[in-house]
Amino acid sequence: MTFYDDIRDFYAAYDEASRLEGGPFQLERQRTRELIERHLPPPPAVVLDVGGGPGAHARWLAARGYEVHLIDVVPRHVEQARQGPPGAPALASAEVGDARALGRPDVSCDAVLLLGPLYHLTARADRITALREARRVLRPGGWMFAAAISRFASLLDGLVQGIDDPRFSAIVTRDLADGQHRNPTERIQFFTEAYFHRPEDLKEETEEAGFGDVALFPIEGLGTVARDFEERWADDRRRAELLAWIRSVEREPSLLGASPHIMAMARR
Repeated sequence: MTFYDDIRDFYAAYDEASRLEGGPFQLERQRTRELIERHLPPPPAVVLDVGGGPGAHARWLAARGYEVHLIDVVPRHVEQARQGPPGAPALASAEVGDARALGRPDVSCDAVLLLGPLYHLTARADRITALREARRVLRPGGWMFAAAISRFASLLDGLVQGIDDPRFSAIVTRDLADGQHRNPTERIQFFTEAYFHRPEDLKEETEEAGFGDVALFPIEGLGTVARDFEERWADDRRRAELLAWIRSVEREPSLLGASPHIMAMARR
């Protein structure tokens, strides 16, 4: 079985299409879009969504008038992205592809999203190749937005969710040691083969790929540790307060790794 077979098997069983619609994942969706909006050029700019999954962010951008091209390694995701829910805006294209070898011309995109590939490319050389490909297809002045899973994400999950399973404890121990996340159990909620970044490693890899002035931001920040997250998120005032708190410490280096996901933003 190849590396990509493992990833495809996982996402054949896991409902990625609805993941961002519930629980703390709503915060991930909100903050991801908020961070992207800070530097995204106005429509109808060309956006390449690499590893875009079933198209949650791609359809959001298409609805705003962007020309969005989605690439994903999972055929199920590409088909979901092509179909979309009833009334969803059409994408310019959605194709099966590899983040390490984008079938796009040089300097052909105004922005590139890498909101998944760095999770599953467990070899450093492959991650840098994917980042270099993103830079290759960007026009001068274009922005790249790359998400990574924090080295400490499984530890945080175990504490917040109260997971009491010796097998999960072994997973956490390895994650903390080298970032190589593996799930030898049958529990799908323990995720699949992945790499968990330290913030400084994400910055260094992005710089090695040729990007300068790399900025790192927490996506969820400390928001997922809120014990009353569901009630807080359902209340307009308290949701706005939570987001304001996250923004207020988003440039604090000592808290960056405490966010389950981290975003690297860089301009070509």
